[in-house]
Amino acid sequence: MARLNYIIILISIASCVLAEELYNDQYDHIDVNNILNNDKLRDQYFNCYMETEPCLTADAKFFKDISSEAIQTKCKRCTEKQKEIIDAVADWYTQNKPDRWQKVIAKSLEDMKKKNADQ
Repeated sequence: MARLNYIIILISIASCVLAEELYNDQYDHIDVNNILNNDKLRDQYFNCYMETEPCLTADAKFFKDISSEAIQTKCKRCTEKQKEIIDAVADWYTQNKPDRWQKVIAKSLEDMKKKNADQ
């Protein structure tokens, strides 16, 4: 019995160590379709992410900060709603602005290379 308890404790510790903390869900309520269907808003978010203009809202900055990692890790740390948001963005851009989507992917790769170099 003691051996079984020991194994359960080891598995629990390993699970805690391996578990990734999810991104904050504070902005999970945003209406991504409203943003994608509004040229001005969509351009503001895109330019924020590309760092060509300042981020005008806290949610834009939040998504800018997590997007590169989320894209490159297939949303490993995303909440379910964030996965839906990233999927909606990817679908919209690949269908409507594939050149911009390629820029997003290129920037996400560049950002992750920088992040990994800093660690």
